[in-house]
Amino acid sequence: MRSICVFCGSSEGSDARFAKLAEDTGRAIARKGLRLVYGGAESGLMGRLARAALEEGGEVLGVIPEFLIPLEGLQEGVEPRITATLASRKAIMVEEADGFLVLPGGAGTLEEIFDMIMLRQLGRHEKPAAFLDAEFWGPLETLLLKVVDAGFAQDNVIRTISFHAEPDAAINRLESEWTA
Repeated sequence: MRSICVFCGSSEGSDARFAKLAEDTGRAIARKGLRLVYGGAESGLMGRLARAALEEGGEVLGVIPEFLIPLEGLQEGVEPRITATLASRKAIMVEEADGFLVLPGGAGTLEEIFDMIMLRQLGRHEKPAAFLDAEFWGPLETLLLKVVDAGFAQDNVIRTISFHAEPDAAINRLESEWTA
């Protein structure tokens, strides 16, 4: 495994533990010698994640649509990849990553998650995915399992997604699930 794409919020959220989790995750990815691929913003959890990875000496690819730069900023020190659309941003992030890690976030994060899951179900990739902050994502885990039980999603896709409390556990799981 060479790189992990992290989906997370461009805002801080309402709980200080989200910021700490983003920073711990950025440091953990860098310490493992993995490249961080993320949404390119300097704001919110995204910015905290990237800055922590950079401070730890990590390699960071930031992919951001041009129209978001005035709103979210482009994180200094990252390898920038500027796109025209959110769809092209997501496509690059999926292509550049060997696995996915999801931190708390809002509508944009949810959209990215569901696209990643759908692409795996359609056979467009076989990359592992893990969620960090099992408490925050618990309701989504319940919903995903209900979708499987109701016959609307493949069991082998949904049940391979893992939920964790700590970055190192999530990263270790991604590495163990990854196949070249």
